[in-house]
Amino acid sequence: MNNHIIVLYNSWTGFTQRYAQLMGTELDCPVHPLKDAPADLSGYDTVIFGSRLHAGSLDGWKKARKLLAQRGAKKLVVFATGAMPNEAEEAIRKMWTQNLTPEELSQVPHFYLQAGLCYENMGGADRAMMKFAAWAMSRKKAKTAEDQAFQDAIRQSYDISDPKYIRPLVQCVQARG
Repeated sequence: MNNHIIVLYNSWTGFTQRYAQLMGTELDCPVHPLKDAPADLSGYDTVIFGSRLHAGSLDGWKKARKLLAQRGAKKLVVFATGAMPNEAEEAIRKMWTQNLTPEELSQVPHFYLQAGLCYENMGGADRAMMKFAAWAMSRKKAKTAEDQAFQDAIRQSYDISDPKYIRPLVQCVQARG
């Protein structure tokens, strides 16, 4: 077991946990929900943190950032999972600029991993929010192709995750030593 790397995550519908576990297997390192993170992270050379995107925010990042610093995390790598396809590069770039500080953007490797929607595992408030978004989009008069694609995408659960999407993150971590 590689005890120089650890993967910590927040997961609500299972996508982030699945990706975290794949990383743990690939990097042969421990994987834990953030709430179960070791009290001392200073012994790890790299801490990988992942969470879902929720209304454009990396869910739990502010709390995780503080906790990781307090517990002595050295090098960080961050990943986000979401329902957007990887091809939505401009939206993903914007999301990162809204969630990471300019310093973090330049110093912390960050990766977006397309995942999907799982209504079955969502909380009631999230399901209601998504239903409202679908309803509002259906009422929009002049829809762009992007609007229509969004409306179609949020109608039901789907899974666009793939183990291959962790490859760039794994290679980055391995290259950092």
